[in-house]
Amino acid sequence: MADYREAPLATRPKTLDPNEYFNLSPDQRRAEDARAALRANLKRTYQLQLNNPHRAELIEDPALTRWVYARANPYPHFKATKKTSLLGAMFGVVPLFVLYYVFKTNRDNKEERIKAGTLERKFSLSS
Repeated sequence: MADYREAPLATRPKTLDPNEYFNLSPDQRRAEDARAALRANLKRTYQLQLNNPHRAELIEDPALTRWVYARANPYPHFKATKKTSLLGAMFGVVPLFVLYYVFKTNRDNKEERIKAGTLERKFSLSS
């Protein structure tokens, strides 16, 4: 921790801030311990339910339910950012223009060769 230098555009993480890490009041330490005990108890309860060999009902995990809902319904929570806009343009708009350019130039070259009489066309009913 002694040789940690802060980045110019970022704040120091809470875990590396000595005032937040070392100078905690006893009340704050008790609150953190209580939260850790609650998390451990929830984890233990879930593991007991999950590993119960006589289980007949489904285990309801609220975090998993929220995650599945968010995966199934992304549009109400979608936020347009620079990254999503750029990705949308790269994978939605750019390929259309590239395909248009490729097909158009191919067609123009074929027409030029037909007009110049240099295109060897075989008899074909399909084209």
